[in-house]
Amino acid sequence: MPFKVENHLLGTKVIYSTIYPDIRGYFEEVYKSRELVNYGIEPPVQINMSFSKRGVIRGLHFQRGSKAQGKTIMVVKGRIFDVAVGLSSDDNFGKYASIELSEGDGKLFYIPPGLAHGFQALEDSYVIYMVTHNEYSPSDEACVNWRDEEINIKWPINDAIVSEKDSKCPTLREVKKTLSVREFR
Repeated sequence: MPFKVENHLLGTKVIYSTIYPDIRGYFEEVYKSRELVNYGIEPPVQINMSFSKRGVIRGLHFQRGSKAQGKTIMVVKGRIFDVAVGLSSDDNFGKYASIELSEGDGKLFYIPPGLAHGFQALEDSYVIYMVTHNEYSPSDEACVNWRDEEINIKWPINDAIVSEKDSKCPTLREVKKTLSVREFR
């Protein structure tokens, strides 16, 4: 079995893949739907790639209702600080789970639907693949402000680079007013 899966905070999971090194480098199976579905991870629907430079923060993004997305994050190059924030109206609301992921560490981070997702690049350049378990739907896209004081994420790099769109995201308190009780269930 090439994967070990550990439950993490807020229903997230850390997936450890097996790396097979030899004199040429290494080979790694990073995703096998039939095996990961046994751990409650949905099959992939869309795969996205992201590249940025050190300090960039993307997020905190999520999709609403039936378009809510689970995501599995894997770093191909570089290193990131990855974050998932609870949006459901339970004990996890406003809490966050974080993990550092880097190329060659054999770790993937699964984020179930109902959590906002964001990350910060920790090196001069990074490349990640984001496997989503529902298609991107612009009309269902929403966000929470990355520097919301209630969430109080400890971003590793203070001098962040953020898009205009992400810098204008509402606070968690403002988002909560627009979420229905059954939004992600």
